[in-house]
Amino acid sequence: MRLGQFIFLLFFLVTGIVAAPAQEKRDVYVDDSGTMRWGHNDEEVKGFGVNYSVPFAHAYRTAKKMEVDVKEAIDNDVYHFSRLDFDLYRIHVWDTEISDAEGNLLENEHLEAFDYLLKQLKDRNINFMITPIAFWGSGWPEPDPETPGFSHKYGKEGSLTEPEAIEAQENYLARFLEHVNPYTGVAYKDEPNIIAFEVSNEPHHKGTAEEVTEFVQKMVTAMRSTGTEKPIFYNVSHSTHLAEAYFDADIQGGTFQWYPTGLGFQKELEGNLLPNVNDYNIPFDDVIKKNNAAKLVYEFDAADVMKSYIYPAMARSFREAGIQIATHFAYDPTYMAHANTEYNTHYMNLAYTPSKALALMISGKVFHEVPMGKDLGKYPDNLTFQNFNIDYDNDLASYNAEEDFIYTNTNNLQPKNLSSLKKLAGFGNSEVVKYEGAGAYFLDKLEDGAWRLEVMPDAILVDNPFGKNNLEKTVAVINWNTWEMKVDLPDLGENVSIRSLNEGNDFTAEVNGKSFSIAPGTYLIYKEGSNPTVAEGQNLNNISITEFFAPESTVEKTYVIHEAVEEISENSSLEITSTMVSNEDIEKVEVWLQNGNVYESMELTRQEGYTYSAEVPENLLQQGFLQYRIIVNTANSSFTFPADQEGDPGQWDFFSDESYVTRIVKEEHPLFLFNAVENSDHIVGKWQRGNQLVPGDAPGEAEYQVKVEQLYEEDEENLNADPIYDYSFRYNFSKKIQGRAEELPHFDKLVVKGRSLSSELQKVQVALVNKDGASFGKIIELQPTTQEYVIDLAELEPVKTVTLPRPYPGFLPYYFDHKLPEMFDVFEMKSLQISIGPGLDQEEREGKQEMGITSIRLE
Repeated sequence: MRLGQFIFLLFFLVTGIVAAPAQEKRDVYVDDSGTMRWGHNDEEVKGFGVNYSVPFAHAYRTAKKMEVDVKEAIDNDVYHFSRLDFDLYRIHVWDTEISDAEGNLLENEHLEAFDYLLKQLKDRNINFMITPIAFWGSGWPEPDPETPGFSHKYGKEGSLTEPEAIEAQENYLARFLEHVNPYTGVAYKDEPNIIAFEVSNEPHHKGTAEEVTEFVQKMVTAMRSTGTEKPIFYNVSHSTHLAEAYFDADIQGGTFQWYPTGLGFQKELEGNLLPNVNDYNIPFDDVIKKNNAAKLVYEFDAADVMKSYIYPAMARSFREAGIQIATHFAYDPTYMAHANTEYNTHYMNLAYTPSKALALMISGKVFHEVPMGKDLGKYPDNLTFQNFNIDYDNDLASYNAEEDFIYTNTNNLQPKNLSSLKKLAGFGNSEVVKYEGAGAYFLDKLEDGAWRLEVMPDAILVDNPFGKNNLEKTVAVINWNTWEMKVDLPDLGENVSIRSLNEGNDFTAEVNGKSFSIAPGTYLIYKEGSNPTVAEGQNLNNISITEFFAPESTVEKTYVIHEAVEEISENSSLEITSTMVSNEDIEKVEVWLQNGNVYESMELTRQEGYTYSAEVPENLLQQGFLQYRIIVNTANSSFTFPADQEGDPGQWDFFSDESYVTRIVKEEHPLFLFNAVENSDHIVGKWQRGNQLVPGDAPGEAEYQVKVEQLYEEDEENLNADPIYDYSFRYNFSKKIQGRAEELPHFDKLVVKGRSLSSELQKVQVALVNKDGASFGKIIELQPTTQEYVIDLAELEPVKTVTLPRPYPGFLPYYFDHKLPEMFDVFEMKSLQISIGPGLDQEEREGKQEMGITSIRLE
């Protein structure tokens, strides 16, 4: 008898108890209702996480360029995945880097790094959904390098049709699944943590249904030849008219993506974007249900958005649509997140975008708690559901449950049950934590009277993260600072003690009751006088209590982040507010101001965190142009902004005359909502080749021209879609009116300056859109000569709101379906929606549409 068997028998004889062995994971299967279930216990598969690409392409090359240890970088980021409670990972493998032209698998540094990543994820109990074929070149955002793979030789289109390319893929898929990960000793086909395989990334088929079914079946057959029994999924969100053809092959589910705010706007999108994520309606869902197939989301993001509120709303809509698991695209490797070069339309990282990362943490809760297919209503009724709340006005998403309290921004929410709380994660201030810092923090209960506190360093956005980026351009900085924190948890009593836990952390907190100074790191916070029984190696939800990672401080200069108010009325108030961070102690911040012949200076004072502000003196708030510069004084230097130049304007050799400018107008002055010469770059709408900005008839004017050859064009990705004859674009004017918002009730007319670009009249619907997405408009007819058209605000009637930017995939609703009251309130208006299509008869719809807009104003 072996020693282990003897000990087990002795234990049984003494205690009479047989300990049931832990169930090993078995392959997932899809049941008759289209639900993925674990083979070992039949429980519904749940999961939420991110895409992350360090082993491949630009991320891998950048690590080498920056002399970053790839495995250490993986360790650090995977720790943060666990810190955010992610339990799912997905990647489209860059097959072009790990295969040859015949589809043979290449054992190289990319595959080795990928294997290492999978092992680290597995050790944290994170499951995977793997897409073996990406089709893409590996260059983005750089030019594609020469790579050995079949997709480089044939391209995506050729890979779908050419016999040699198809054979290469069959070979590759089999070899890929049979590959044994040297870090786990398990082949991918047998890896318990792999939930499912997706054959390839966004294939975009163009062939016949028979050809597509044959292709997909060949891929599935090649994968099944390895003996794998794991579910095999196929992308069904492109070429949706082929949905039946996909499922005629032996696949167990369909994959989807969602980019509800479009892609590549090159700057942050403004306004409330919750209407864009109101629902995820799949028009061919009946095909999926008929085939008892499962649904998962391989990629999603609110691109070009820095706000946090939107992600749990997307998760909600996914669950309503019956989506079982999902992964966000894409998590920025921390070593390159300062520059956001990998995918500049996306930006996500716990250290650099803390509120957004916490929003993903909450989204994971949505996927684990909201039942698939549950109807949660229409906007705005669907903003509060179960333990979740979404608040656009305060850029806040929250999860408030019996044991967990997670929030993305400052709030005054009362925790559901403070005495039963076991986990808190947040940013800003709450009823439990008061904190001035600009990083995320986490509190995990270890035992009564003892909690693990983790504090991340501050993240400050200093440039447009969605523009043209490179590694030399810093879009956000990390600053290690010491702030005061107050934690109000009943089991900690009135006085707390603190000691550091993570290696190398020698910070000693100054404690005053429940308040204490704190620096980035991991700490044990406990009731004064108690003796917590905490082991140094103790594991807490897949992390060790002593773990910590954060990038070092990257602040190497003084930054001032400020945008002047565009326009105010004279004799109103104006506050100058700015965010500032420096690598030196800021001793004083001055503002030098001028309006005509009136000069003043004043001092900005720190309000909280990195925010400085002051009220502009009344004598400067007269009609004219208020020009000002901000001078930041440190112990060793001074810098003037917006020039970002060392020194101050009083020095003889200071040469920059850049300044911030606010227009000050008479109260009865018209309020311009759109001025083509200034605002056309911020128009949101479908790109049209003929759209352009041209000089206007008068100096300082321009005309934004729209030329639409066809209002309806068949979408080859959605050939079954009903035709919609409409071309709309939108402009958010919130910033233009912020300084004069109190005057809005004084205006009763909307004045449109524009023309038809043809010899015919052009019907155009002009609408005002409120902050919740309800639109109120009127159709006007533009003459061939530039004229002004006056619309009485009382004439505006409810009209359809177009979902803009247009989302991916294109089958999603064109119009916003809501339950908002149909009451016009000028105070609530935030955007203009200009539409060509409403009011046109069938003959007019079929013709060319051309218009030019110079300006739109309130009077």
